Amino acid sequence: MNGGDQQAYDRGITIFSPDGRLYQVEYAREAVKQGAPVVGVRGEDGVAIAAHAPRRSSLVEARSVEKLHAVDDHVGVASAGHAADARRLVDIARRTAQGERLRYGEAATVESLSTAVADHVQEHTQSGGARPYGTALLVAGHDGEPRLFETDPSGATSEWRADAVGRGASAIVEYFEDHYEPGLSTEGALALAVDGLDSAVEDLDADGVDAATVDESGYASVSGERLAATLADDE
Repeated sequence: MNGGDQQAYDRGITIFSPDGRLYQVEYAREAVKQGAPVVGVRGEDGVAIAAHAPRRSSLVEARSVEKLHAVDDHVGVASAGHAADARRLVDIARRTAQGERLRYGEAATVESLSTAVADHVQEHTQSGGARPYGTALLVAGHDGEPRLFETDPSGATSEWRADAVGRGASAIVEYFEDHYEPGLSTEGALALAVDGLDSAVEDLDADGVDAATVDESGYASVSGERLAATLADDE
């Protein structure tokens, strides 16, 4: 196709190109690739998620820049891409989780929460006047067993043992493929998650990492001291 034809398909989110592509969805995936990386590793008894959270300035309050989000007592989300889009999807996940508790008197499963968010994302690939969400999420939780799901801007979901999204994700996934071992403890999963970030981020230190774990006790943020110790053990 010539340049004019491609430009026309660019403008319509609901129109497939002759070769079966939705360009706006592909552009949204490129936005995710520009975001700081986030990783997740599933262990035998819990899941660890970690994010590279570079500080743009010493004047920025670190707690105001969120890459990890508690969705429910037993579920956490890590996001890469446009922060505002991620905030909207996290809000949807939280309302879905609370709705399940109110309606059925029990917590939603990690898979059903991931699917609910993905269904909403998918609607934005076929609705006129909307655009795809420029963010991808790693949904980690424990609902009797540890689970880790990825949702991408197309609305697709997939379950992983170890995964990464954002800048350098391909290199991190390759690192996980070489170093992941079944039967990891939650602490081992955290160490591997930090190692994965370290493999793709130059001069990584504890101040530039946010991490959390989710196990049968629930969602818990990882302290800076614990992260510093984990990084020191890897050196």
